[in-house]
Amino acid sequence: MNRAVFLDRDGVINRKAPEGEYITRWEAMQILPGAATAIRLLNQAGFRVIVATNQRCVARGLISAAELELLHRRMRESLAAAGATIDAIFCCPHDLEPACSCRKPSPGLLLEAARAHGLSLASSWMIGDSDSDVAAGKSAGCKTVRLLDGDESSQSAPDIIATNLFDAVLEILRSDGNAARGHEAGLAQSRP
Repeated sequence: MNRAVFLDRDGVINRKAPEGEYITRWEAMQILPGAATAIRLLNQAGFRVIVATNQRCVARGLISAAELELLHRRMRESLAAAGATIDAIFCCPHDLEPACSCRKPSPGLLLEAARAHGLSLASSWMIGDSDSDVAAGKSAGCKTVRLLDGDESSQSAPDIIATNLFDAVLEILRSDGNAARGHEAGLAQSRP
């Protein structure tokens, strides 16, 4: 069985839009420092890297599903140019109501990805910047990481708390003895 690290998108890979706004154009997509390096380290350690993201901007008519797919393709291409591979993107395009099974904190996106890619969820991780990301990961049976910027607290009791994706990945690799042994020398040199 394969293992994966599931990543929320906004606030994990790219800078989050201001409250109440959404990333609807490539020009607004700002990849966070260290994100490409972190994803590359996961690739090298043998993890599948899968984005699991709520994008209710589609339901609200701010971006079409086709435009979102194009935005995601450009994000993947940009990361690939830095040597970082996103294996798949699973997206919930629905609004808050009516409730669906794919919108985090429900685990639907992770369960769908696990079926599609033959993943062991017990050997996988979910990294997000909200309690709903952690709840989705826990419901799916994954280990979890919550990114905190220092001005907030977590109600969700994640396995690891980190300040950014790069530091989260370092902690995951350190906790995974086999991957850590092979990458310790490279980790110090990989710091963005």
